[in-house]
Amino acid sequence: MKLAVFDFDSTLMDGETIDFLAKELGLEEEVAKITELAMQGELDFFDSLVKRVSLLKGLEEKRVNEICQNLPIMPGAFEAVKMLKENDFRVVCFSGGFRNATKPISKKLNIDADFANYLHAKNGILTGQVGGEMMFGFSKGEMIQRLQKLLNVSKEDTLAVGDGANDASMFEYAGVSVAFCAKDVLKKVATDIVDIKDLKEVAKVALERMG
Repeated sequence: MKLAVFDFDSTLMDGETIDFLAKELGLEEEVAKITELAMQGELDFFDSLVKRVSLLKGLEEKRVNEICQNLPIMPGAFEAVKMLKENDFRVVCFSGGFRNATKPISKKLNIDADFANYLHAKNGILTGQVGGEMMFGFSKGEMIQRLQKLLNVSKEDTLAVGDGANDASMFEYAGVSVAFCAKDVLKKVATDIVDIKDLKEVAKVALERMG
C-alpha cells in the first residue's frame, strides 16, 4: 500500500473555499488578500485562519453548505484519484479549510478520508470561530506522520501534493512531493513541480516515480 495526500483548496478544488464564502458577505477581496499572504508564507497560518473566519460571522450555516456542495473541482481530479487508487494508493485530503467543503467533494472524488477544520455555528449561524487539527502551519506534517504510522506506510511510499506554504510541513515526510501550480515558497521544498493545471499530470509523476 502507498499513501497519497492532497491539499484541498487550489489543489483538489479550483479556488479557496473561504473566498467563496466571503463573497456571500461582500468581503471576498479583503479575505483573499489575507489568504494570499498566508499561502506565500508571509503571514502565520493560524493567525490568518482565525482572522479570516472571524469575518464570516453571521453567515447562515445552510448557505455555507450550499456553497461548499457546489465548489469547482480541479481539472483532472477525478482521473488522478482513479489512477492512484488503481495503483494501490490510499488517497487522503488534508485541508487548512473546512469539512463543510472537504466532506462532499471527497465523497464525489471517491477519496478515502478527509481531515479539515470546523466552522463553529450556533442556531444555524456562524459565530466567527473555528476549531480543528489543521489550524497551524505544522498541522499537515503532524497528521501525515500519524497516518503513516497507522497505515504502516513509509516516507518512500508517500506522495504529498499542495500549492501553499502550509503544505511544506507534509512535504518533509513524503518521498515524492509535488508543488502543483504552487507558490514559490513551496516549489523550493518540492521534489517535483507541475505547473499545468491538470491533476492527471500529478498522478503521472507519482506513478513514474513510485511505480
